[in-house]
Amino acid sequence: MRIGELVRRTGVRERLLRYYEEQGLLHPVRRPSGYREYSEADVARVRNIRTLLSAGLGTATIAEVLPCMVDLGDGLAPACVDLLPELYRERDRITTAIDEMTATRKVLDGIIAATVPHADEVAEALARER
Repeated sequence: MRIGELVRRTGVRERLLRYYEEQGLLHPVRRPSGYREYSEADVARVRNIRTLLSAGLGTATIAEVLPCMVDLGDGLAPACVDLLPELYRERDRITTAIDEMTATRKVLDGIIAATVPHADEVAEALARER
């Protein structure tokens, strides 16, 4: 199938499919005309890539783990035992990012909740700074 059909079947834009190819995630066959030719397996592969992206993995990590993933029909599972440490590292990275964003939100919540001084107090504060 050509790229337009893969777009239709996966809902992923052409630009992203080409990006996946650049990142080594997709390997379409090239026709003599230069057109990309995708297989039925590529439809499933794109869906698996999307699943891993939604799990917070970057394309470089996906390139490493995708060959060892098995589609169980209702989700992906690692087929290689040595893949688990990489997945745990990614989960820890995501947890750290969540913790940092939670702390950032708490600071912003404090700013939002702060009482706004009256206009005359603002004017007095500005006058003192000069």
